[in-house]
Amino acid sequence: MEDIKVFSLGGLNENGKNLYIVEYNEKIIIFDCGLKYAGEKMYGVDYIIPDFSYLVENKDRIVGVFISHAHYENIGSLNELVSAIPEINVYATNYASKVIEIESEESEVKIKNLHVIKPHKKIDFKDFSIFPFSVTHSAPEAVGYALNTKHGSIVYMADYVVDASMKGFYDMDLGRLAYIGKQGVLLLMNESVFSEKPGFTSPNHKLDKYFRSVVEKSEGRIIFSMLPLHILTMQNIFDAIKGTGRKVVIMGKYLHNIVDMAIKEGYLSVPAGTIGDLSNLRDKDACIFVSNDREMPYYNLSRIVNGYDKFVTLESTDSICFADPSYDANELTSVKLKNDIAMKGASIFDVPKNKSVRLHASSEDLMLMVKIFNPKYYMPIKGEYRYLVRNARLAEEVGVKKENIILKENGYIAEFVDGELKENFNHIFVDDVLIDGKSSSDVGELVLKDREMLGNNGLILICATVNKKHKTLINGPEVLTRGFIYVKENLDLIEEIKSKSIEIIKNNTHNGRYADYAKIRTDIREEIGSYLYKLTESKPVILTVLQEM
Repeated sequence: MEDIKVFSLGGLNENGKNLYIVEYNEKIIIFDCGLKYAGEKMYGVDYIIPDFSYLVENKDRIVGVFISHAHYENIGSLNELVSAIPEINVYATNYASKVIEIESEESEVKIKNLHVIKPHKKIDFKDFSIFPFSVTHSAPEAVGYALNTKHGSIVYMADYVVDASMKGFYDMDLGRLAYIGKQGVLLLMNESVFSEKPGFTSPNHKLDKYFRSVVEKSEGRIIFSMLPLHILTMQNIFDAIKGTGRKVVIMGKYLHNIVDMAIKEGYLSVPAGTIGDLSNLRDKDACIFVSNDREMPYYNLSRIVNGYDKFVTLESTDSICFADPSYDANELTSVKLKNDIAMKGASIFDVPKNKSVRLHASSEDLMLMVKIFNPKYYMPIKGEYRYLVRNARLAEEVGVKKENIILKENGYIAEFVDGELKENFNHIFVDDVLIDGKSSSDVGELVLKDREMLGNNGLILICATVNKKHKTLINGPEVLTRGFIYVKENLDLIEEIKSKSIEIIKNNTHNGRYADYAKIRTDIREEIGSYLYKLTESKPVILTVLQEM
C-alpha cells in the first residue's frame, strides 16, 4: 500500500512562511522553509516563522528540506530549523546554496548537510526520487520539484511566471514540464498569490525600460531601495546604468556580500568600473543601493531620510526609487516614508501599478500550468484564502473536477492511499513563532500583549524602600511614569498614587515584623489600576519595586 500525506506548517491562508510537507510511506519531505513579515501592530516583532515542533518530534523520518529559490518567504526560517535539527539535509541549487551560506554565516548557524543540486538532474532515494526542474522567477536557478511515486508525481510549483523570452538562469523548459505531465501527475501544488490578476504576468514584470527612464529623468543622485535577494531587479538596474558613467555605491555588508557572490558566480553581469566605494557617495550622479531587510522594512532608507545615516545625507536634488515589492505588512511604513521624502523635496519613483516586481503566476499562467501537468488532484498553495479559492476556480475552469480540488489550511492533511484521496480529519499542530532581533525563541502572545499595553497606555513605576528590621517606610514611594501622563500637569494625581501606595504598604505590614510583599504588589496593581481607569479610562502597566535596607 502506498500512503501519502500532504499538509503545510505555513503558507496557506497567509502570505509567506511557506513550509509544505509530503509524507511518503512515513518518510518526510519538506518543501521550502520561509518566514512571514510582521505587521505594523506586532510591536517589535521582526518576522514570523512556523512552529517546528512536529518536525523536531519526527526528525528521524525527515529526508530533507528542498528549497525552491532564495527568497525570504522560502528560506527565511531555515537557520532556525537547522538550529532545532542540526543534522537535517538541505537541498538547493548553486545560487540558493550560496545565499544560504551567507545567511548562515550572518546568523552564526552552521549547516552541516547542504547539498547542491542541478535542475533536471534526478535525486534518487531508496523508495522514491525527486526531480527538480527550472522555473522562471526573479531569483536565479529557481526550481519546482516532482516527487515520483507509484501512482504519479506530486508536483510542487514554486513562484513562477511563464515568459518564453527569459534565458539562462531564468529559463523554464516547458517541454520538460509537459513530459512530467505525460508521465502522470497525481497532485499539483500550485501557487496562488496573483490568482486574482487577469491574463499573464508577462510582460508586466519587465522593468528594464522603467529603470532606464528613472536614470534618464534623474539629474542628481539616485537612491535605489531594494530587496537584496531580487537579483533580476538588480540586473535591470545595472543594465539601465550601463554607459551613463554613473558609479554604483552599495551600502551595507549583507548587500555587499550578496552582490559580490552574484558577480563572482556569474549571476550578475556588471561592467568593470561600475561599482564604486564610499568616496563616490558625494558624486552628483552616484547611484546608491540600499537594502530593504527582513527584520525592519525600509530601516536603512529611513535612516537616510531622517538624517541618522553617518554616510549619506538626503539632498533635495536626489531621487529615490522604490525598486522592491510592497508587501501588505509594511504598506503603512512605506506610505509614511514616502511622505517624509516628499517633505525633504527629493523626487520619488515608484514602480507603476501596471508593473510588478514580484514574479508570480497570474490567472492565465496558472491555467496554462494546469493544462501542461494535467493533474488528477489539484491543491492551491501560497497566499490568502481568497487567493486559494480563486486558484481553485481557475483549475475547475480548465477541466479539473471540483471534487478533486483540495482547499486546506495550515495543519490539515490531504491523504492519498494507492492514488486515491481519502477522508482524513487529523490535524497537525501549527503555530506562529514570533522572532524579535537575533533571538531564536518565540516572543509569545503574552509578551506581545504587554507590548500592546505599554504602547497604548504607558507605564507607571512605584518604588519604595522599607526598613529591614521594623518594616517601616524609609524612603518613597516615588512614582515614575512613561507614556501615561505629563507629570507637571498632574501633580495631584501623582500625590494620590503615593498616598494610596503608602496605605497599601501599611495595611500589609504585620506587627512591625513581617511585610507581605506579594500582597502589596498585587493590591497596588489592582487598586491603583482601578482608580486610574475610573479617572482616565486608561490601563497603564503598573510595576512595583520594593527593597529593604
